[in-house]
Amino acid sequence: MALALTSLVDDPPRFRTHEVVREAIESACAAHPDVASFHELGASEEGRPLYGAVLGHGDQTVSLVAGHHADEPVGPEALRCFILRALHHRDLMAPWFRRYRFVVVPHVNPDGEARNRPWIKQWPDLSAYLQHVVREAPGRDLEYGYPDMRPENQHVAAFLRSHAPFALHANLHGMSVAEGGLLLINRPWTFRTQSLRDDFRRAVRAEGLRMHDHNRKGEKGFFWLEPGFQTTPRGDAMRTYFRAQGDEAMARRFHDSSMEFVMKRGGDPLALVTELPLFVVRNDDPTPGHPDEYLRLRDRLPEVRARLERGDDIDGLLSSFDLRPVPPAVGMRLQMRAVELGLRSVAEDGGVVR
Repeated sequence: MALALTSLVDDPPRFRTHEVVREAIESACAAHPDVASFHELGASEEGRPLYGAVLGHGDQTVSLVAGHHADEPVGPEALRCFILRALHHRDLMAPWFRRYRFVVVPHVNPDGEARNRPWIKQWPDLSAYLQHVVREAPGRDLEYGYPDMRPENQHVAAFLRSHAPFALHANLHGMSVAEGGLLLINRPWTFRTQSLRDDFRRAVRAEGLRMHDHNRKGEKGFFWLEPGFQTTPRGDAMRTYFRAQGDEAMARRFHDSSMEFVMKRGGDPLALVTELPLFVVRNDDPTPGHPDEYLRLRDRLPEVRARLERGDDIDGLLSSFDLRPVPPAVGMRLQMRAVELGLRSVAEDGGVVR
């Protein structure tokens, strides 16, 4: 019987850095050369090494990536655990390794990770997060930079291209604040993933969370499927959105997303984007498709950050919100559960590379 991928999560997990965990990953791959290989991908803009790993030797290839938005540390840590613990438990992972070849980039943005370390080291301090979080703007956003906007995009694109086509592309993301879990699915697979959605919803509820229900009505390519599920974003939809606003300069800052890049490499890959929050805002009486407390908090955050920069107290600004941190282990288990359900969907679809 195959090992459940959720069991690969460290408990309690810790937020390690890209550089610190590199040696452990390289050593683990070297210790199991028949099922794993370590890959140097190139250097980031600031000279930090990018690396990846390939695990397994199956005829279905799966890409697992994280860290495009470096203020979302749960996904990268989930993939670090996946590599290290999967190799540690290689005998129990044998069924997975026989069927699939996992192409993994645990962090595509080590420069951004370094800039976010001040708050990551103080997790779960909300004030530290709000004061020190760094998110890259369009034109610098690696998620919409494929294949060659930045060196990181070039290196990751070359690594993925060399292993294409893919049966599944799982891109582990996160949200700063939400009312619960959210999963994005590429449009060609929406009608084939009802059982995946049902099981992921049950997994989210089992962790004590609800689904984040925000119907954006197709804005920027986010089409609502059902509560907690939307379609994956697309660079072309982003460009269309900003051109409709008369902002051609902003439109040009959006290249392809990693999902579009993988889908263009052939086959018929299922693409999943996990969106698990760092903090949950409670909403006891949500309006369907309209997360009221989340939107109210989102409108309040610019003032909160401005006061933090002045050294003011922010407790009064946030006292009306019931905010609580989501334990990293919860987010990581849900990330891995989404991957596992994606693999099951691919298998049930016949695992056909079209």
